[in-house]
Amino acid sequence: MMRLYDNHLSGNGYKPRLLLAHLVRSYERVEIDILKGGSRTPEFLAMNPNGRIPVLRLEDGTCLAESNAILWYLAEGTPFLPADPLARALTLQWMFFEQYSHEPNIAVARHWLRHVEMTEAQRAQLPSRQAGGRAALAVMERHLGHRPWFGAAAMTVADVALYAYTHVAGEGGFDLSDYPNVTAWLARVAAQPGHVPMHPAPEGVVSPRV
Repeated sequence: MMRLYDNHLSGNGYKPRLLLAHLVRSYERVEIDILKGGSRTPEFLAMNPNGRIPVLRLEDGTCLAESNAILWYLAEGTPFLPADPLARALTLQWMFFEQYSHEPNIAVARHWLRHVEMTEAQRAQLPSRQAGGRAALAVMERHLGHRPWFGAAAMTVADVALYAYTHVAGEGGFDLSDYPNVTAWLARVAAQPGHVPMHPAPEGVVSPRV
C-alpha cells in the first residue's frame, strides 16, 4: 500500500490527499510534525534529502517528493491528466505557476501569520509576499473570467494544485471577495464528487468507499 508522509497544516500535503480521494485510492497516511523538525530527521531525509513534505512512498519502496510531481504521477491515465498534448502542457503551465508565483506568496504569508511567531525580517517581507499573492490571484481571476477550469475543459491536477492554498488564502490576509471568479471556481472544486476537506486530516490507513 502507498504511504503518504504529510502534515495536516500543509496545503502541499493536502494536494495528494485530495487527488487520492477523487481517485478512490487507498493509502496509509503518516503525520510529520514539521514545526518540530519531523522532516529533518535522518529517517525522513533518507526518503527526501530536501527535508520537505509531502513524500509518497510507493508499493515498491520508491519515494517520490514534491507535491506537484506526486499529483502528476497519481493522475497519469486518469481524467485529471488530459491525454491531449496541448492540454497536458497547459495543465503543467498552471502547475508551474502555482509553484513559482502562487505558493511562495500565498502559502508563505499564511504560514507566517497562522503557524509561527514572525521574525522582524518576516514582518518586513510580509507586505511584498501579500502583494505577490494578490498579483497571482488577479492572474487566476482573469483566466477564470473565460474558462471554468485550469488546463483543460474539466478539472485537472492544475485545479487540485491551485485549490490547496487558494481556498485558505484568507488565513494569509487575502480578501477573496475581491476575486469573484476565483470564489466561484473554489465552489466548483468543492462540489466535485469525491471532494474531501483539508481539515481534519485522516489518520492511519485511508480506504475510500467505492
